[in-house]
Amino acid sequence: MPKQKTHRGAAKRFSITRNGKIKRTQAYRRHILTKKPTKRTRNLRKAAYVSATEAKTIRKLIPYK
Repeated sequence: MPKQKTHRGAAKRFSITRNGKIKRTQAYRRHILTKKPTKRTRNLRKAAYVSATEAKTIRKLIPYK
């Protein structure tokens, strides 16, 4: 059976922690930041974790990471 290819878009967006959780960056940080409070944009810098249901599909996209 051939090797599975890594989804390159997913590989750039997600990383797996030592505990096996999938880390992601938060949305709403690209543009139109002037109307968003500084506190909100500051909190959006922090990494977030993918939910358990979405983690299953993402693991299939990044099998060797």
